Amino acid sequence: MAHTSRHALAFGLSARSYAAAGLLGTTHSLLVEALRSFASQSAAQHDKPLPQMPSFNYNPAPYTGPSKEEVIALRKKYLSPAMFWHFREPVMITEGKMQYLFDEKGRRYLDAFAGIVTVSVGHCHPEVVAAVNRQNSLLQHTTTIYLNNEMQRAAAAAAAAAGSGDASCSSTGSRASCVLDCKSKDGSSTIWALHAWITSQAEHPQAVWAGGAHKRQQHQVVYFVNSGSEANDMALMLARAHTGNYDIVTLRNGYHGMSPETMGLCGQHTWKQPIPQGFGGPFGNDGQKYAADVADLIGGATSGQVAGFIAESIQGVGGAVQLADGYLPAVYKLVREHGGVCIADEVQTGFGRTGSAFWGFQNAGVMPDIVTMAKGIGNGLPLAAVVTTPEIAAALAKRIHFNTFGGNPVCSAGGRAVLRVIEQEGIQQNATAVGSHLLTRLRALQDKHDLIGDVRGRGLMLGLELVKDRSTKVPATAELAEVFERMKDMGVLMGKGGLHGNVFRIKPPMCITRDDADFLVDVMDHAMEKL
Repeated sequence: MAHTSRHALAFGLSARSYAAAGLLGTTHSLLVEALRSFASQSAAQHDKPLPQMPSFNYNPAPYTGPSKEEVIALRKKYLSPAMFWHFREPVMITEGKMQYLFDEKGRRYLDAFAGIVTVSVGHCHPEVVAAVNRQNSLLQHTTTIYLNNEMQRAAAAAAAAAGSGDASCSSTGSRASCVLDCKSKDGSSTIWALHAWITSQAEHPQAVWAGGAHKRQQHQVVYFVNSGSEANDMALMLARAHTGNYDIVTLRNGYHGMSPETMGLCGQHTWKQPIPQGFGGPFGNDGQKYAADVADLIGGATSGQVAGFIAESIQGVGGAVQLADGYLPAVYKLVREHGGVCIADEVQTGFGRTGSAFWGFQNAGVMPDIVTMAKGIGNGLPLAAVVTTPEIAAALAKRIHFNTFGGNPVCSAGGRAVLRVIEQEGIQQNATAVGSHLLTRLRALQDKHDLIGDVRGRGLMLGLELVKDRSTKVPATAELAEVFERMKDMGVLMGKGGLHGNVFRIKPPMCITRDDADFLVDVMDHAMEKL
C-alpha cells in the first residue's frame, strides 16, 4: 500500500551545504611555521588541568570476558552491517551503575545520553533490579490469554500516570483513596496517589482528563507492547480504526520509530525540508504561522478529513527541538475539526524528563487523545504502552489485537518499580533542579564559544547546536564530531542528532547530580578550547 501520511512544516534549519576546508598552496616555510605554532598551542592547552569527574563510591567487577578486539570481530561477522558505533574507537561497556558506565578496563564514564534517553532512574537501580529478580523467580511469561496480576497492576499504573496532566477528581477522600485527588501541573500528587493505590491494590483507576474545549475523557485503556516503534504503530492503528480516515499529519524532523509504518511517518526524505522552530525556522517562534501551514496542508493535500496528528513535544532525534509557543494547541484544535485524533509521542519526554511536567505535552497545555510511552517507563527493560479512551479503544473491539510479549510479568514488575523510584526519590524534581543548573551553565558557555549557536530544551531533555557562523547558521557537523571524540576521551559520553548531525543531545539518567552537570560543562569547555 502506498504511504499517504502528510508532513507538516516542523522546526529547524534549511538544508545547507558547505565546502570542506583545505590547505591552499602554502609555502614550505609557512607550513613549518604553522605546525610549530600548532604544537606550541597544543602544549599550552595540555598544561591546563583536565576537569575531574565527581567521586563515586562504587567499584565495578573485574571484566573477564572476550577482549574488545574479539567482540568487534564477532559483531562484524554475525550482526547487521547497518549497525554502527558513534566513536572512531568504539567504547565497550561492561557495567553500569546509576549515572555512570564502565568499560572493560574499569574506566568510568558519565553517561549523558542514558542509553538513547532510556535509562530514567539510573543504571541497575537497586529497587528496579530487586523487583525484576523477584518476579523472575516466580513467573517469567504467560501472554494475555491468562490472567496475570503484574500486567493488570502495571496497566492501572500506566493509565493513572497518563492522566497526570490537568487532572481533576471528584473524591474528597485521602490521596490513597483516589488516584487523581487534586489538580496537578507537575504530576507529583498524581504519582504519590498512584503508588498509594499500588500498595493497597485498589480498583482500576479512572484517570479523568480536563481537555479544555475538547470534551473530558477517561484515559484508562492500556495496550502493552515492547518498544516505542510498536507503541506508535498501535496508536496509528487506533486513530485510523476510530476515525475511518487514513492520512496522518506528522512533523518534519520528527522521529517515531524504525518499523515500516513509523519510518513512513518520518522517512529520511522528510529530513531535507525546512522545519518550524525559533532557531532557524522560517517563522521564528510564531506558533500560529506554523499551525496555518498545517491548515494549508490538510486543505490542499488531503480530502479534508484526517486520521490524526502525531508529534513529540520536544523532538528527540531531531535535536531537542522545542515547538513554537502556541503551536500544539492550535494544531490539536485544527486536527479535531477535520475529524482526526491527537497523539502525543512521549517515548522520550515522558516520566518527568522535562522536569517542569511529568509529560511533555503538559508544557504546551494540551490534552491528547492517545499517549504513547516507552524508554523511561522500563529503565532499559523492553516495555512500552499506548493509553487511550474507551471510545477510541472500542474501534478495535471487533478486531483481533494480540502481542505475545506485551505486558510481560518481569517487565511489568520492573516498570512499576521505576514509577515508585520516580516518586520516592524525587526524580522529576531532580530533573528540574539539575536541568535548570545545566541549562544556565550551557548558556554561559554559549557566551564564551561562538561555535555554540543555540542552547535549548527543558529539564534533562537538552540540546546544544553547533554552527560555523551564528548569522548564517551553517551547521558545524565536523566540529561537533571532534568535540564529541574529545569529550569521550575525558570521560563523558554524549548523544548527537539533528537534521545535520550538529546537535549535542544531552539527556542523562535523571539521577545525575549538580556536580556531574558541572563536570559535563567543564569537559565540553575544555574540548572546545582545543579546536
